[in-house]
Amino acid sequence: MMVLQLPERCYCADVIYPMAVVATAERGLIVYQLENQPSEFRRIESPLKHQHRCVAIFKDKQNKPTGFALGSIEGRVAIHYINPPNPAKDNFTFKCHRSNGTNTSAPQDIYAVNGIAFHPVHGTLATVGSDGRFSFWDKDARTKLKTSEQLDQPVSACCFNHNGNIFAYASSYDWSKGHEFYNPQKKNYIFLRNAAEELKPRNKK
Repeated sequence: MMVLQLPERCYCADVIYPMAVVATAERGLIVYQLENQPSEFRRIESPLKHQHRCVAIFKDKQNKPTGFALGSIEGRVAIHYINPPNPAKDNFTFKCHRSNGTNTSAPQDIYAVNGIAFHPVHGTLATVGSDGRFSFWDKDARTKLKTSEQLDQPVSACCFNHNGNIFAYASSYDWSKGHEFYNPQKKNYIFLRNAAEELKPRNKK
C-alpha cells in the first residue's frame, strides 16, 4: 500500500487505471499516474468556482482515460481533457440541475451535482442532483439528451453496469439543506433503469 499526502481536504476522487483524479478543498485538482510507481502527474486549478462534489474520468475511442468531468454544489459541470489539442476550445463547463427561473421575477434555484457517471459504451454521461432529477448528456455534441421527472428526495449517487444497459441511481437525503430538513420517515431507494437507448449520442449532422 502507498500513501500520498494531499495539500488539502479530499472532497471526491475517481480511478480508471492508469489515471486517478483527486478533487480537494480550495479548488484543487491533482492527477496521478498509477503505472509502475504511482506519482503526481499534474496539478490543475479548478475551472469551477464553488466546492467540488463529484468527479468521473472518461475514456477516448481507444478506451484510454483522457479526461474527467467535475461537478460542484453550484449546479455546474466542467469537462476537462488532460492533454487537449486546443484547451480553450475543448475544455468547457455547462449548467445543470437548476430550476427554470432565469430572471429577477422568477428566481432560479441552484442545486448540487451529487454524481456523474459515463456510459461504458457510448461515452455519454449521466448527472444526478439535489433537485431530485437525473439528466443524460452528450459531451461531444454538447447537448442534453434527457431530464427525468422530479423525485421527492435528492438523487444522491448513480452508476452504469458493465455494458451500459442498466442505469442505477439512489434516492436519499443528501444533507444539502442541513439537519432541519432531514425527514426520517422518508425511505431511501435504489432505482434500476433500462437506459441503453436513451444514452446513445446524437447523430452528427
